[in-house]
Amino acid sequence: MTIADAQKEVDDWAQTLKQPYWQPLSQLARLSEEVGELSRVYNHKYGDKIKKPTEEPDDMDGEMGDILFDLICMANTEGIDLESALLKVLNKAKTRDKDRFEKK
Repeated sequence: MTIADAQKEVDDWAQTLKQPYWQPLSQLARLSEEVGELSRVYNHKYGDKIKKPTEEPDDMDGEMGDILFDLICMANTEGIDLESALLKVLNKAKTRDKDRFEKK
């Protein structure tokens, strides 16, 4: 599935709802919540925070999926082509930042 395919699939699903997308600030809050949940998973796996015995197993891929879904919703609301946006960032990394980091 391409990023464009994902954006279309999310929009096709969203358009079946009475309110396809939340208001922009609500979308941003939702994205922030999901990033916080991924942060918790990382803290359990790599940080000093010990999981409680009663907590569910961590779901890193699920949290990343939630973040991607929320980001796609935000992009669809704003009319942003995420594939194009990613290509711009990759180009920047390969040109402007090509000598910024130590190479192998």
